[in-house]
Amino acid sequence: MQVTNFSVTIRQAGRVSLVDVCGRLTCLEVGALRDSISRLLKQGRKNIVLNLSGLQYLDSSGIGELAKIYISVVKVTGQLKVVGLSPKSTQLYQFFPEFPSEEAALQSFPESSLHETM
Repeated sequence: MQVTNFSVTIRQAGRVSLVDVCGRLTCLEVGALRDSISRLLKQGRKNIVLNLSGLQYLDSSGIGELAKIYISVVKVTGQLKVVGLSPKSTQLYQFFPEFPSEEAALQSFPESSLHETM
């Protein structure tokens, strides 16, 4: 059995949730990412920055899951911004609102999102 090196870490910046994804995102790990995003949405945390700069590998299952996550956030009138998506590994950068840094992504949310507390 192959041990995968994968983690999802969630941090908060005001009303924006920062989700760090590290390691390999394949069919074996997509459930953990999906569950993390679902929990945030159930808590009413709809402004999300997905930091993929620690992602080492992304297969077609991972790409499909990222697309599903984006749709699920938009359906609840949320916003999903992406940092660290490599254009070399996927064409997803054409679809996701991508930013060069977390700071730039955070600044793209309305100012009230950064300073309000829940």
